[in-house]
Amino acid sequence: MKKRLLSIVLGMTLCVSMLAGCAVPQATAPADPGSAPAATDAAGSGKVYYLNFKPEADEQWQALAKAYTEETGVPVTVVTAASGEYETTLMSEIAKSDAPTLFQVNGPIGLQNWKDYCYDLTGSDIVSNITSDSFLLKDGDAIDGIAYVIESYGIITNKTLLEKAGYSLEDINSFDSLKKIADDIQARKDEIGVKGAFSSAGMDGSSDWRFKTHLANLPIYYEYLADGISSTDAIKGTYLDNYKNVFDLYITDSTTDPKELSSKTADDSRADFVNGDAVFYQNGSWEYTELSKTYSDDEIAMIPIYFGVDDAKEGLCTGTENYWCVNAESSEEDIQATLDFINWCVTSETGTTAMANDMGFTIPFKTAVESPNAFVKQDAAYTAAGLTPVSWNFTTMPSENWKNGVGSALTAYAAGTGEWDAVVSAFVDGWASEAALSE
Repeated sequence: MKKRLLSIVLGMTLCVSMLAGCAVPQATAPADPGSAPAATDAAGSGKVYYLNFKPEADEQWQALAKAYTEETGVPVTVVTAASGEYETTLMSEIAKSDAPTLFQVNGPIGLQNWKDYCYDLTGSDIVSNITSDSFLLKDGDAIDGIAYVIESYGIITNKTLLEKAGYSLEDINSFDSLKKIADDIQARKDEIGVKGAFSSAGMDGSSDWRFKTHLANLPIYYEYLADGISSTDAIKGTYLDNYKNVFDLYITDSTTDPKELSSKTADDSRADFVNGDAVFYQNGSWEYTELSKTYSDDEIAMIPIYFGVDDAKEGLCTGTENYWCVNAESSEEDIQATLDFINWCVTSETGTTAMANDMGFTIPFKTAVESPNAFVKQDAAYTAAGLTPVSWNFTTMPSENWKNGVGSALTAYAAGTGEWDAVVSAFVDGWASEAALSE
């Protein structure tokens, strides 16, 4: 089965990393993940090597792995790939004799590269605990992956600064109202004591996924909704004017000159918000743990990315692109050890508490502990109020190369060296050409 690597390498021009979704920056990761010391079998019970996708949860996964080893004696090694480098790291690690026993893919398209390595989870304990079959990733009848976290993203808002500007959350209920308020804050930024309405829309590799993937999800979502489809080989770009309106707002009512965005990082954008230099910050529920070090739950909130289409009914963007896969090429002992570990993570008091409290996760299992994450609670409140969550459709984007094309066009447009027509071309024509290559 190792020969599958050849096709993956050849396919890297199509998909360097279909896992850009929530690889939220910047996390501590070994410079050479392969240099992580291999664990040895404990009393013949196998071992676990988890190649973690989420840098922001590295510390928490290390602690959870240690707790499991202390409780069971089974060695668990967690290696965290650097932000934006998961697919290339997985390619390198999977070829080694001590390959990961547990890895992840982002959805159906991401699975295509790795399905030959996925152990069929049918009949496993963890599958029996899932709250819905919609969280299972299948290849035919085989269950190749299982979602382990549900997340939301939107526009994180500093309520204190918003009120200082003379507004409240209730004043923002549409794109038009958001723009009006952001424009006013930008015009009065010195008076209010901020550097801009929005934190920097950084377009370097640690940050551009927020716009070429997460923001780009909205025109796809609304087009799919209007056309009654769930995927396409030829996106039409029906809602790209709305995409432009939101991106224009981000780069004009900002802490940063648009010409400087190409070098601005995710850390820069977070720092704008944490330091009180910006009122708004597009990001997700995974940021809660970090932001809660500075702000109380009463000081921050997440509002929808109002898109000017169906604002009265729009909720947060909620879904997953995080699917665990067990390496079918691992030994039987290591496969069983890995199955036991992930089931323990989502059923034991230690595991579920760590995932809810320490990682801020909502997990799609019957044994889940309610997360204290304020953004997760807000998503639930929006849904209970009758708002419709925007589904995650970026797992249907044709390739990482497509995302990079859109990102490059957005960067040039922001800098004034490119036209919006180039963004439209990258989005529509690039989609068609990339989809054709994958046939």
